[in-house]
Amino acid sequence: MFFSCGLQSGRFLPYGLLPADKGEIAMLMLRAKPPESWLTKVMANLDAVLVDHAHLERKAAQSALKLQRYQQLSGSLKELTEIAVEELEHFNLVLNLLDCRGIALGQAISSPWISGMMNSVRKGRNEQVIDHLLCAAMIEGRSCEKFQLLSEALRPVDAQLAKFYGDLVVSEGNHYAVYLLMAQRIDKNEAERRLDYYLTLDAELVVQPSELPILH
Repeated sequence: MFFSCGLQSGRFLPYGLLPADKGEIAMLMLRAKPPESWLTKVMANLDAVLVDHAHLERKAAQSALKLQRYQQLSGSLKELTEIAVEELEHFNLVLNLLDCRGIALGQAISSPWISGMMNSVRKGRNEQVIDHLLCAAMIEGRSCEKFQLLSEALRPVDAQLAKFYGDLVVSEGNHYAVYLLMAQRIDKNEAERRLDYYLTLDAELVVQPSELPILH
């Protein structure tokens, strides 16, 4: 099963992504959709979801910077820095939304899905960095998908928030593609083999029921 997600035309089209007719949309390789209960839950808890989103953007910036410690990514420092800066810009946008809506930035909630993905990262010189990149890619890919779902659901009830999430879709898709390309540059065969593993793991984890008012 595939889910379409925006990628800017001509940028960051990695292996396995299929260009659409207009060149503006590419296909994520996700093998399962979130359960319908996920959308119902987040729509009923938008304040909490915005708080969770803020924490996710901050952590995404930190993740991009942490990836710079790997020697194998020494040639990708500029790309990783650009991702970190963009994630911090998104963090600031969400903070502004919280402020405008009178919502306090509460504590972060741990995501069972993210924990399940990250706990599978292996040790080893190339193994660890490849797995770390692929987990980062999967998080960006799921964000791309879920922001699009949320934007569509919000249009009849909150046009401002619908536009906000719709505007983030392209960026998340690009980050997904960049991380995949980085993993491929280290070892294409291993990256593709582990991507298959993570797509299967993601499909198992994403359908697990959760009452937590969080994006992932």
